[in-house]
Amino acid sequence: MAKAKTQYTCSECGGVSSKWAGQCPACGQWNSLLETAVETGVNRFSGARTGLAQASPVVSLGDIAATDVPRFPTGIEEFDRVLGGGLVAGGVVLIGGDPGIGKSTLLLQALANLSRDKRVLYVSGEESGAQIALRAHRLAIDARELKLQAEIQLEKILATLAEHKPEVAVIDSIQTVYSDALTSAPGSVAQVRECAAQLTRVAKQTGITIIMVGHVTKEGALAGPRVLEHIVDTVLYFEGDTHSSFRLVRAFKNRFGAVNELGVFAMTEKGLRGVSNPSALFLSQHDNQVAGSCVMVTQEGTRPLLVEIQALVDASHVPSARRLSVGLEQNRLAMLLAVLHRHAGIAAFDQDVFINAVGGVKITEPAADLAVLLAIHSSMRNKPLPRGLVVFGEVGLAGEIRPAPRGQERLREAAKLGFSIALIPKANAPKQKIEGLTVVAVDRIDQALTRVRELD
Repeated sequence: MAKAKTQYTCSECGGVSSKWAGQCPACGQWNSLLETAVETGVNRFSGARTGLAQASPVVSLGDIAATDVPRFPTGIEEFDRVLGGGLVAGGVVLIGGDPGIGKSTLLLQALANLSRDKRVLYVSGEESGAQIALRAHRLAIDARELKLQAEIQLEKILATLAEHKPEVAVIDSIQTVYSDALTSAPGSVAQVRECAAQLTRVAKQTGITIIMVGHVTKEGALAGPRVLEHIVDTVLYFEGDTHSSFRLVRAFKNRFGAVNELGVFAMTEKGLRGVSNPSALFLSQHDNQVAGSCVMVTQEGTRPLLVEIQALVDASHVPSARRLSVGLEQNRLAMLLAVLHRHAGIAAFDQDVFINAVGGVKITEPAADLAVLLAIHSSMRNKPLPRGLVVFGEVGLAGEIRPAPRGQERLREAAKLGFSIALIPKANAPKQKIEGLTVVAVDRIDQALTRVRELD
């Protein structure tokens, strides 16, 4: 087979050069030329035109029937939740995470379940067949019907997909796959982009569901070009500390479901197991109420979770007081301390402030603001908050407490777990009383602190 032509494209200006050079001849940028395959309009593997799907006529949107996308579950409930209900035929899923966090383990468990009634293929570029068989034996899963191929050459992988026609295929990992059409090493930007594009094209044309495992950089982002995340249908990230037994799988992109869904797993000797009550992971077990602890209800996709926010305020012994936040945005902490001083008259400029979200969870929504301020206030007073108190609400720069979305679901989840008092924004006050839950609605931060003192 004749080797496909390549060219070098500047990542800054898009200029094209036939040979690599340290400096782009068009814009003068250094080290910006990347090897790419020359687009000919014809698939060099099959000779067919390179479209993502079959050509279709132009139709009006109103003439297209809006039907739900059929899904098939993987047999792992928490994984299906993150995917939006299950896998989709022809969908491309990219899952990334730190080394050793459980990506290959989760996919091996899912493929073992799917292999009972579907044709599945596991393409491994990092482990041999003996290593994968040993892992399946260690996890005590029945994977006798699972087809396995240890291969990293793209052309051979595509030939296997065309021959065996699996319904689900896993590529572990995309950084190890290379194409003979490019001279760059496996894992380079050009190889990752070209291999992912070819696999995506095959998925759309044949209806094969392809799951690609992606490496991450030391900063935690997916390695390779950003276009890798754009061309796939679903992007999942593994979160959590490898030294902890709990893992979080979060959806950052999903064309067939809701984003920011969260799946919670526990790593056991038999692999990853879904956690039925994840709120228990993020709540500390105190025999007695402690100062600086406040429980909030956060919303992760369609699931409300109760998370404990801990604060420690201590006298600073250096000219510049420290501000440290784990699991929450550090810049927002500085803003909230300024609001606390301006609108509640409580200064912390000479105090070190440390904030932590229990359980290693990362909270990005602003509904945690009220819980952070109450925890800080409790630590400064060295007095615990009332037992059974749960809060949520966004705090504005003017000192107002703004509503949070899905307030009713948050309150019902708190009542189900036995909390008796809810301090919430006035706009989230329920129209009907929730059994077992006393709702205290406030609209200002100073009013919230006053009501907390009254509840003591």
